[in-house]
Amino acid sequence: MALSLVSLLGLQVKYVEEIVNMRREHFNESVEHSLYQATHELEVSEARRYLEHGTAAMDGIATAYDSVIVTTDSSVIQHKHQVTARDGSVYYSLETHANTNFSNQLVSGRKLKDKGVDLKKVLADKYNYEKGLVDEVIYSLLYTASDRPLDDRIDFKELDHILTAHLHNNGIDIPYHFEVLTSNGRRVYACPDFASDKDGKSTFSTTIFKNDPVEKMGVLKINFPTLGSYIYSSLKFIVPALIFTLVLIISFIVTLVLIFRQRRLSEMKNDFINNMTHEFKTPISTISLAAQMLNDKSLPKSPSMLERLSTTIMDETKRLRFQVEKVLQVSLYENQKANFKLKEINANELIAGVVHTFALKVEKNGGKIISDLKAKDSMILADDMHFTNVMFNLMDNAVKYRREDVSLELKVCTWNEGDHLLISIQDNGIGIKKDDLKKVFEKFYRVHRGNLHDAKGFGLGLAYVKKIITEHNGTIHAESELGIGTKFIIKLLTIKNE
Repeated sequence: MALSLVSLLGLQVKYVEEIVNMRREHFNESVEHSLYQATHELEVSEARRYLEHGTAAMDGIATAYDSVIVTTDSSVIQHKHQVTARDGSVYYSLETHANTNFSNQLVSGRKLKDKGVDLKKVLADKYNYEKGLVDEVIYSLLYTASDRPLDDRIDFKELDHILTAHLHNNGIDIPYHFEVLTSNGRRVYACPDFASDKDGKSTFSTTIFKNDPVEKMGVLKINFPTLGSYIYSSLKFIVPALIFTLVLIISFIVTLVLIFRQRRLSEMKNDFINNMTHEFKTPISTISLAAQMLNDKSLPKSPSMLERLSTTIMDETKRLRFQVEKVLQVSLYENQKANFKLKEINANELIAGVVHTFALKVEKNGGKIISDLKAKDSMILADDMHFTNVMFNLMDNAVKYRREDVSLELKVCTWNEGDHLLISIQDNGIGIKKDDLKKVFEKFYRVHRGNLHDAKGFGLGLAYVKKIITEHNGTIHAESELGIGTKFIIKLLTIKNE
């Protein structure tokens, strides 16, 4: 499933890239074609403008020549006059003469025919000469135009209209700004808000008057500030597909998280069952052995033996009841608020009593317990039974997770910070890893120690402690360093601030 989602996402990303590239290539081609058309029209416009204004250079040129036309009527001779005026217009006039001496004309017919051939040659030479004069004038005008600076040769308003028209004809209707530079990079004109982009993807350039000498050429740059949004606007149709893909990915991630969470919960429950089995095994086997001894009629039943067996059964029964209650406590407090019997208690006195009771167990394991109860304001509103269990649980953990190579040292302190009472229980045990430190207050969680079960428990003690402190409107956190020890700090409001 993961491979399918990754493949689908990769295909969509590639598809989007292809669409963007195609859109950009089409835009680039359209802009380049528009710039080519615009510069060509600009050059034609310049040539037309200078030719129209340059006809004054031809004012002194006026030509006229005659042609003799011999009509089919031998008695009539026509003379055709061509006159070119100063403004370039051409006029024709005909003069007709009667041939009064028809006989003489017949005689001179041969001569007239030869004269007609000579007139054709004269007219052809005359035409070539006049054509050369016109070409020379045109070349002179164009050279004079190219010799002028760019800001005189270009009408920038006209250039703006030309660009707008050609861009529109090529399907581009987004805002643009342009500037004109000389061939050496000097700016001739620029729109007030023209700004080239750093990567150059939205700026295009072309050469103006490319047939002129290099030093007379210009450079036209055009920038499209909204090109990015224009390119990606074509992807609107793919947004629903991307949303659905995103939903699938989120669903997949949530599914994975739930799977791993369920797997972890399953492991914790299995660990809980294993530890519960070990916790119940010893008292059950002890009670079973005591019961067998009571039922064994071959053994003498002295009063001292009966008392010992009954005491053993009672102690182990209490132990079982205590373990069952620990399981039920967390189960009870999981889904509803506990009903506490709150009353004013002196935390220093309660903790001193717990320390005195617990000192025997610490000393039995070769350690010592130190109390430093400095809190001046130690009155709190709490349930003494549950609060006592909290202290016993924290101290019991110190004994369970002690180091074998050093003597156990347990220190219990109280002090005030503002309106709060702080209680710390610190040991020099094995410590807790940072990754485990974040989870020690979770139900069923126990620090992983391989398959060792030398430290008995269900992973419920600290969850119970957290629940009780929270219900008392307090906080608890742990500080620990692996191989050095652990410190639990409880923070509660004093009674006058409840």
